[in-house]
Amino acid sequence: MLGYYGPAGTFTHQALQTFSGDEAIPFDTVGQALDAVRSGAVEAALVPIENSVEGGVTVTLDNLSDGRRLMIVREVILPVQFTLFARPGTGIGDVRRVLTHPHAAAQVRGWLAANVPLASVTEGGSTAAAAKEVSDPTSKYDAAVSAEVAGRMYGLDPLATGIADNPSAVTRFVLVSKPAPPPPPTGADKTTLVAYMHADRPGALLEILEQFAGRGVNLCRIESRPTKTGLGNYCFSIDAEGHMREPRLAEAMLGLHRICEDVVFLGSYPRADGVRPKVGWGFTDSDFAEARGWFSSLVNPEDDD
Repeated sequence: MLGYYGPAGTFTHQALQTFSGDEAIPFDTVGQALDAVRSGAVEAALVPIENSVEGGVTVTLDNLSDGRRLMIVREVILPVQFTLFARPGTGIGDVRRVLTHPHAAAQVRGWLAANVPLASVTEGGSTAAAAKEVSDPTSKYDAAVSAEVAGRMYGLDPLATGIADNPSAVTRFVLVSKPAPPPPPTGADKTTLVAYMHADRPGALLEILEQFAGRGVNLCRIESRPTKTGLGNYCFSIDAEGHMREPRLAEAMLGLHRICEDVVFLGSYPRADGVRPKVGWGFTDSDFAEARGWFSSLVNPEDDD
């Protein structure tokens, strides 16, 4: 049984349906969904982790780095398009109060300002919860910004569709399970980890970045997150191109382990977009194998005879 950050009708639910048609359990918060994996209540849970407009989903990043370890086993990328929904009989000129999720609000702010300039926007909950609230005849909100599936679920009328300020916006979701051996490399993989510095000092972040740059590993994402141990104390959440079983990334991880207080490995898994990294000269698997063979010949020259 799978779980997901709900309720039903959210973009997370829609993303889950792209690879699983089985019944799944919705959870009210990302934390509850991930804790259900930790407890064994569900086998895995789908949660949002990154948006192309707003960046990382901090509640997911923080929950993955804290508590009992979990592992990302899959990612899903979903185009995000919003609809302005209202109760039947409501016109767009009647809209004065709009309810939606904070990330949705950020992605439709320009459209709302241009098309419903007299409306105030309240952020909270989920887009599906916003649609449910607006469907209540006694609700103080006139309209909701949500996914199309949520508006249909709650019998609302669409006032405008495709209202995102950035039509190419996407959200990335990850399927999270208990730790297990990662799947074999596919050649188009991503590795997620969190690096904790020993101390906040000049060059500490540079040392972390050098572990990747010196092995030819490109980063897809890097974000600082507070460790919650004191003001100015940060860790770094990182997505790197490649798989932990590939030499260039394995050596980068070993380097991180040497210089960091802690490194939390969160999984190596296939990229949803199937993009293969451009590995530069000197950093291919065969380059690493040849270098190891050369070094071995120096240690044991008789092997060359």
